[in-house]
Amino acid sequence: MSYIQTLIDLALTEDAAYEDHTALATVLELQRGTARIIAKADGVLSGCTIAQQVFKTLDNNIQQQWHKHDADRVKTGDVVVELTGNLRHLLAAERTALNFIQHLSGIATATQAFVAAVQDTNCAIADTRKTTPGLRLLEKQAVIHGGGINHRMDLASGMLIKENHIEASGSISEAINACFKHNEDVWVEIECENLAQVKEAIALCPDIILLDNMTPSQVSEARSIVPNSILLEASGNIGLHNALDYAQTGINRIAIGAITHSAPALDLSMLIQPLNFEHAANDEA
Repeated sequence: MSYIQTLIDLALTEDAAYEDHTALATVLELQRGTARIIAKADGVLSGCTIAQQVFKTLDNNIQQQWHKHDADRVKTGDVVVELTGNLRHLLAAERTALNFIQHLSGIATATQAFVAAVQDTNCAIADTRKTTPGLRLLEKQAVIHGGGINHRMDLASGMLIKENHIEASGSISEAINACFKHNEDVWVEIECENLAQVKEAIALCPDIILLDNMTPSQVSEARSIVPNSILLEASGNIGLHNALDYAQTGINRIAIGAITHSAPALDLSMLIQPLNFEHAANDEA
């Protein structure tokens, strides 16, 4: 929770939320109001929990009634949350809360689209480390909300041998053996770009083989020679248009970097309704 709170504090400070000159100029100090966050597009929600904490951080007296929650699907026009409280504070927190929930819901929505594309297969959709610096935990949580799975969280979570590691080690075999010797308790994945590399990797039994930038037919051939004891993953040039072709080869999962680094934000908006305006004006007088 301290990590989340730090992000919220940084975001509110970045937005100068405690010095909202527009609200200070146009809204009376004691003016209260209601606000509704409404979905303006169909999608899957993520970031509701952090948005809730944004409003609570700025003003713990804001009342929040959430009708939708993380991982829920929404349709255009759905009310996500209703808020009641000091109108200045609602407006000051608006952009920070929406920035979190729109961005993370975009990731959840993009993930769900890939999950739907490969439904009725045994292939999972996984994320990558291609995330926004500082937001990785939230973005990977958004992937889960969209029905995907997380790949390694960081460089310490597993060993993924890519072309630069192979080049530095001298060969696939040398790289895999070096990883086994380095730490037996951490899983080892090897990236292969052709079937010859796949065959070399199989002999050493890594935990995972990643098929990089291979065609569905090449992936299918690799699947026929890779034992089920080795998890088989594909990535590179895979989109919604061809994800099912890859999934139907029998691979275990597809890694999609775009679901975190290129997902468009889900469109949401917040609309307010002032309350007791005359009462607040009299208090100001």
